[in-house]
Amino acid sequence: MSQTRQNGTPAYKRIQEAILKRIEAGQLRPGDVVDSERELAKIHRVSLMTARHALADLEREGTVERRRGAGTFVAPPKIHFNKLMSFTEQMASRGLTGFSRMLSCTVVDDEPEISARLALPSGSRLLKVERLRLGAEEPFALETVYLSAANFPALNRARLERGSLFSILDREYGVALAHSDEEVDATSADGKTADLLSVARGAPLLRIRQVIFSATGEPTLYALGLYRSDRHTLMIRRFR
Repeated sequence: MSQTRQNGTPAYKRIQEAILKRIEAGQLRPGDVVDSERELAKIHRVSLMTARHALADLEREGTVERRRGAGTFVAPPKIHFNKLMSFTEQMASRGLTGFSRMLSCTVVDDEPEISARLALPSGSRLLKVERLRLGAEEPFALETVYLSAANFPALNRARLERGSLFSILDREYGVALAHSDEEVDATSADGKTADLLSVARGAPLLRIRQVIFSATGEPTLYALGLYRSDRHTLMIRRFR
């Protein structure tokens, strides 16, 4: 059996690419069975060890999940939080198409704590946007975003439904977002959130509170996100 590189690509990588192509083409969907190690070894004319290596790597990346006694299955898609990106960009990085369902878009003036986080006077008028984030036809997160209504005039529901907020701020207001300060903890789903995210009431959620700054260092957005814990992985690099 061939264990050599083909066009410079190791055998185990070729197996992974073949599986990923089937997933991207929709031939394999979350929950579908992936060929076993033995089947992959036969199809690709490699050793059982090479096929095992290919699946082990895909499992570490979160692409597949292996269940003892049952086989290997396409894993539910996950988002890795290792870079400040819009939801659209996050989903695209995983080979998925993301979209949002607008729940509400209103102006409020009774959020003094959020105004303070955005370095605005208490009682400032804030645009409050609530959206359900979806990908692969499944809910991923419930997000509420606040930004200054005075600094972003004419930003409304219709415009937000047509594109990424990050892109709109950059393209139409000349505001490039650069970094965020985040607070991360765990919470549980109340009845309304559970219904929207299609999880059980009381299910664990990842809660992320962000102050997102522009390239000029100004606090521009405050975001509260409730994320399905089975769809997200928080990536942390530590140094000593």
